[in-house]
Amino acid sequence: MEKEDIKVLNKGDEEEMELQGYRLCRWRLALVGLGVLCTGGFLLLLLYWMPEWCVKSTCTRTTARDAEVVLLRSTDEFRRWFLAKVRVMLAPGSNPFHSLETQTTSPSSPSSPSCPLSPDSTSLANGHTPHASDSSPAEELIRRFADYQPTQIRYFTFHSTKYYWNDEVQNFEVLNGLEDLQVSCSTLHSEHSAGLTRNQQEYRKLFFGVNEIAVKVPSVFKLLIKEVLNPFYIFQLFSVILWSADEYYYYAVAIVFMSVISIATSLYTIKKQYVMLHDMVAAHSIVRVSVCRANNDIEEILSTDLVPGDVIVIPSNGTIMPCDAVLVSGTCIVNESMLTGESVPVTKTNLPNPVPGERGEEADGAYSTEEHKRHTLFCGTHVIQTRFYTGELVKAVVVRTGFGTAKGQLVRSILYPKPTDFKLYRDAYLFLLCLVAVAGIGFVYSIVLSIMNKVPAKTIIIESLDIITITVPPALPAAMTAGIVYAQRRLKHIGIFCISPQRINICGQINLVCFDKTGTLTEDGLDLWGVQRVENGSFHLSEENAYKENLVKTQFVACMATCHSLTKIEGQLSGDPLDLKMFEATGWILEEATEEETALHNRIMPTVVRPPKQLLPPEPAVSPEQDMELYELSSAYEIGIVRQFPFSSALQRMSVVARLLGEKRMDAYMKGAPEVVASLCKKETVPDNFAEVLESYTKQGFRVIALAHRRLESKVSWHKAQNISRDHIEKNMEFLGLIIMQNKLKTETPGVLQDLHRANIRTVMVTGDNMLTAISVARDCGMIPPQDTVIIADALPPHDGQSAKIIWRYADKPSKTSRLEEINISLEDVCHVDEPKRQELYHFAMNGKSFAVIAEHFTDMLQKLVLHGTVFARMAPDQKTQLIEALQGVDYFVGMCGDGANDCGALKRAHGGISLSELEASVASPFTSRTPNISCVPSLIREGRAALITSFCVFKFMALYSIIQYISVTLLYSILSNLGDFQFLFIDIAIILLIVFTMSLNPAWKELVSRRPPSGLISGPLLFSVLTQILICLGFQTITFLWVRQQPWYTVWTPLSDVCNHSSHINMSDLNDTELDDHNIKNFENTSLFYVSCFQYLIVAIVFSKGKPFRQPSYKNWPFVLSAVGLYAFLLFIMFHPIESIDKFLEIVCVPFEWRLKLSLIILVNAAVSVVVEGGIDLRAYKCLSWVCCPRKMTPKARYMHLAQELSVDPDWPPKPTTTTEAKPCPENGSAYQIMINS
Repeated sequence: MEKEDIKVLNKGDEEEMELQGYRLCRWRLALVGLGVLCTGGFLLLLLYWMPEWCVKSTCTRTTARDAEVVLLRSTDEFRRWFLAKVRVMLAPGSNPFHSLETQTTSPSSPSSPSCPLSPDSTSLANGHTPHASDSSPAEELIRRFADYQPTQIRYFTFHSTKYYWNDEVQNFEVLNGLEDLQVSCSTLHSEHSAGLTRNQQEYRKLFFGVNEIAVKVPSVFKLLIKEVLNPFYIFQLFSVILWSADEYYYYAVAIVFMSVISIATSLYTIKKQYVMLHDMVAAHSIVRVSVCRANNDIEEILSTDLVPGDVIVIPSNGTIMPCDAVLVSGTCIVNESMLTGESVPVTKTNLPNPVPGERGEEADGAYSTEEHKRHTLFCGTHVIQTRFYTGELVKAVVVRTGFGTAKGQLVRSILYPKPTDFKLYRDAYLFLLCLVAVAGIGFVYSIVLSIMNKVPAKTIIIESLDIITITVPPALPAAMTAGIVYAQRRLKHIGIFCISPQRINICGQINLVCFDKTGTLTEDGLDLWGVQRVENGSFHLSEENAYKENLVKTQFVACMATCHSLTKIEGQLSGDPLDLKMFEATGWILEEATEEETALHNRIMPTVVRPPKQLLPPEPAVSPEQDMELYELSSAYEIGIVRQFPFSSALQRMSVVARLLGEKRMDAYMKGAPEVVASLCKKETVPDNFAEVLESYTKQGFRVIALAHRRLESKVSWHKAQNISRDHIEKNMEFLGLIIMQNKLKTETPGVLQDLHRANIRTVMVTGDNMLTAISVARDCGMIPPQDTVIIADALPPHDGQSAKIIWRYADKPSKTSRLEEINISLEDVCHVDEPKRQELYHFAMNGKSFAVIAEHFTDMLQKLVLHGTVFARMAPDQKTQLIEALQGVDYFVGMCGDGANDCGALKRAHGGISLSELEASVASPFTSRTPNISCVPSLIREGRAALITSFCVFKFMALYSIIQYISVTLLYSILSNLGDFQFLFIDIAIILLIVFTMSLNPAWKELVSRRPPSGLISGPLLFSVLTQILICLGFQTITFLWVRQQPWYTVWTPLSDVCNHSSHINMSDLNDTELDDHNIKNFENTSLFYVSCFQYLIVAIVFSKGKPFRQPSYKNWPFVLSAVGLYAFLLFIMFHPIESIDKFLEIVCVPFEWRLKLSLIILVNAAVSVVVEGGIDLRAYKCLSWVCCPRKMTPKARYMHLAQELSVDPDWPPKPTTTTEAKPCPENGSAYQIMINS
């Protein structure tokens, strides 16, 4: 049979995977079973760690269609393997969206191309038996639809998502929900708003499953097994068995004790996180909902039974949404803080229902949650209240359920996070491999030595394996975690909460931070600075406010009073802060109709606004001939809001249809981004100097909003207004003028940005605001220094056969003209350390549209632009994420700081994302700050650097500890001796654990310095430092070992040896002890090496405990100082004042006093050499080494440095003003664009 190609699942998606099909092979299974028995279960462990080996050793390849097991591999940089079992389910049909009632009795599977899950025609011939648990609800349905041929449906579950086999595309696919049908807005209204029958609902439930985001909290036993089967614990188990065989019971017990504590704390934290997530999700996951059935009945069911296509009734007093649904009638006010972090209530309107005849075909696109989010209620969000007309219910069609919902995706991203790829962790494994290699040498050495000395086989095996356990320290993971735990505790102390502790180390590497503008760099609220009205196509002078008698009846004020999405919640006005400020500036009053009024009147207007009495002109005396009724109408000046088109960030505008009381015709009012509003107005109503006036405001950093108005045709009735499309309203408007809002910088912003610049950390602004406003704010806060030039890149997509192009404009000239010098993207890492910094003199700015065009048509240009892009304006949430990916693509370590409103994706994607919002949306962000300003950014980077340096210190110390012990043991093996059980115990527990857990306690240094810590262990200075210390320790231990044997008093030690003249102490019990000393532990070499090595551990601990510039000096870490001083005192005490009981416990022998003095001399010289060498490496060797490793010619490691070097010699860079860059259709010379000078 022809083997099938590898299938690709979720193509182009973040979760893209390759899939291969396999089926079980009996003889391979038998062979593997035999192998497991022969290796004592070790092979089983290996297959557990390596899913791909497991599948390949027990199965044979087959087509994906016939697979019993699928092997999945992620296509990201981690290339992880997973396996999943294919199951089979029986159902009365093959497509969840088929109507069983209308199907013919023998369906020929007329599967629609939208979602064809075609049946498996092979029936049961391929050896599968349908899964019992899946077929029970299906059997009932099959009995009910006895006429139908039961269909076999193949699927597998992976990461809480079901993948079904689709015959049409010959691949497995995910069922998302109603969106799979690509249903248009009008079809949603016409075909899906009636509801489902109970049978249809049960049939769909077979495919979509229970509507629940089930976070299963694993049992302690399951978690324990998973934790214990970690390769490291298996290695510890091997060590413990080995030590027990060698009768090192005490040390074995100590390691078991440590492991138990480590596993217990790990289990506790994992279990706690699961329980927290479970509680967060489960709090509102199951509620009772009212569902409309196809026969107009309303039935109450549990939310777990909902399926895509169900029509639910939203209660008037609000609810927590149990699924994603689209509003088909009525209006809702929703708090979406759970998803967006924005606590401002959002108004959701019903999905427009374009009437086919009225040029509505264009507007009637396919429904998508992203495009129609203003009409979609998302799972987990809180509906505060609903509004309806004429007793009509507020209804919504269920679009997605369970893990397919927006909240489900968020929970999945927490349950199955991507591994954090960081050089430190990769290097740690390499380093361990080096230690294993060293252990291998010792292993061979001890075997050869033992054979030459005719040692028994059992001893040879135990002692040679013992070398391996000495070289790879079992306490390493606990030691590495300690530093991160302490850093997390310090961060919590300064109000930064962390849900992904591994990221703390990565934050130490951040060299670029992206900031959102509104609410992050600037204050959240806007203040009205003034208004500038337009009459007869020209601007009036600017006015401070619109609260004036002479303006009260103008269209300008009417627009300010009606064009908003404000609502009253418990008597309080609430809504977008900008809308609130604008409405408050008019001084008008907003009144909403009560539910009783709405039900009573047939066509009541939902919201009415009117000016306060004192602003209206005094009433004129009534002349007898004047119509009394007309007078009453004219005196009551009220405007009713008939229809709202909510603000859309894609369209950058909002509009309303309103009617003045007593008027026959309706009015349309619009507000939005000035450029957009002006483009929708009649040319003659827009002043000629519009662009200059707008630019003068935006350059000063004001937020400008334009207003427009149009009288609608008399044929537009109330009913028509409810169904009219937005495009009909928003055209041929009259330009009314500008509202100028001021967005003040937060007081901390300039200082923090200055600190980051001093530390050579680039800052970038990513905002949804206007470009010139953003540039102005960037200048005000010091992100762009006053003398620097800003180059605006305006990209235009391909149009009328012309290729895409970028037009370069210089925003404003710097105060003093100076030649544009080469780029400086700080090359401070490795090379050019001594060179003075060159001033960076230009910055790129672009908007979201240009960014999208450049990303698509100028891919190689994008990398050059992000190198110097400082302002990215009008960026959509997904574009923020793309920008962060582009920056990471040129090897930047990117931090992102946002207020959570629309930065969720970017916060998650960055190396270190900090959310300034304390709402549930911060679940998406690794870090959340309690202080609502950016001062948390330098604090996080400082703590990250301290944690990173701590990790290096601990790793270097642990490596040296194992090597020092390895040297001692290897030297002692040469005389068939070893360290004693209690000597090992004293070193490992009293010295190592105490030192490791206290040396991690150094707090971060007070300020950010311009030097960055190295990113990996395999870097010149670090390796040089470790190697020199190893050589020093080796040298001094060897000197001690050889020198003791040259001493005049030296003989091979026996219990009768009396070099200390203690003849009275020798008695028969000592003789008996020696007969038991099989390991030959008591001797002069052992005692001398024990003393020297104990001091060596303390020396390297002090030498490696680096303080400045990333951590506070070690003398401020009092637990460490106390531990080190205490251990020094104890060791000197037992060395110069032997106590028999301690000597006996540690198996130390008595040596002459002059030898102790010589030992102390060796220790002092060792300490001095270690300190001097390490200090030298810190000062000079770093520069010498970087000079050796990185000659001037060599290209730097990071891509952004490499690009900066290239661009510094490019005469055409940066682009000159008034030049255009065009995309070439097919690049021949490797460059996909050319620069042209406009004539």
